[in-house]
Amino acid sequence: MNLFRVPIVSFCLVLMMGCEAWAQGSASDRPKIGLVLGGGGAKGAAEVGVLKVMERAGIKPDYIAGTSIGSILGALYANGYTAAQLDTLMRSQDWVTLIGDRNIDHKRKIVSEDSTAYYVLGFPVMRKVKNPDANGVGMLRGDHIMQLIDSCTNLPDSVNFNQFHIPFRCVAYDIKNKEEVVMESGNLPLAVRASMAIPGAFKPVRKNDRVLLDGGLINNLPVDVVRQMGADVVIAVDLTQKKRDSRDFSVGVGGLVEWVLTRPDLIKYNQNVDSADIYINPDLDGYGVSSFNLSSIEVMIERGETEAWKHYKQLLELKDGVFQKDISELQSRHRNRDEDKNDQNQDD
Repeated sequence: MNLFRVPIVSFCLVLMMGCEAWAQGSASDRPKIGLVLGGGGAKGAAEVGVLKVMERAGIKPDYIAGTSIGSILGALYANGYTAAQLDTLMRSQDWVTLIGDRNIDHKRKIVSEDSTAYYVLGFPVMRKVKNPDANGVGMLRGDHIMQLIDSCTNLPDSVNFNQFHIPFRCVAYDIKNKEEVVMESGNLPLAVRASMAIPGAFKPVRKNDRVLLDGGLINNLPVDVVRQMGADVVIAVDLTQKKRDSRDFSVGVGGLVEWVLTRPDLIKYNQNVDSADIYINPDLDGYGVSSFNLSSIEVMIERGETEAWKHYKQLLELKDGVFQKDISELQSRHRNRDEDKNDQNQDD
């Protein structure tokens, strides 16, 4: 028995027992609401805080799109999990073990091995068994994350993501063909795994003629994706702090060299920020993509709530069907962007 899988299964069974599908309760003339959950590693804890406030305001999105950590949380939320349950997930899981494919049978040994790999403190450093579907740079295969999504959703191997409680999309980047890939059907755990495949750390996901990496390489805040799904009004949760550092994967491997030089993600990112109707950007200064310790997660959840409460009036207006886009907020985004550009010029 895989000892690591037991707590995941137990946790997900508890959540699924308490998981209730929300009633739609929407009038035909109500604007369709899209929710966008951006990428940012451990900073995704703040997205859970935002979801808690959205639920308090009575907001249920009609569509969800996510990238990287946003695809993990978005996939579960789209399948009926509540903000409170995701809060429990964020606080209770050993994320370092999950993300790092750590083998708990080897974690107490500095150096060890089994029939599949060599380990340092339980983390795989060299695989013995080659996986033809996981060739490429990167040590991690994301097996534990896929187990988590699989156990918590219990879906068929192939499914249309429109069939979830809330229609869902997640984004990856095809490094071979240099194009964005929006996943709307297939194996959900594999789709999420592709969306979070940080280059240099995770092996790419190979699917047909595609070589898929983290969606943040091309679209870290997929507002355009959720609009294409049919959203009239978009709530976007952006985990980016210094805007010029948006998903700064400075990894010069293969096709990534061209990406580093051109940064196609920044153009789309700026467009999506402007396109969002309710833009929620929690203050996560001092926290990073690897801040998975419990104390940091607790603070980031709280900061997500704090920032979402600033938009509570807008959320209530959206629920009541009288929402109007705040022009002053849009102007503030442009001012902040100009300040970031000035800071960058001074740094250069």
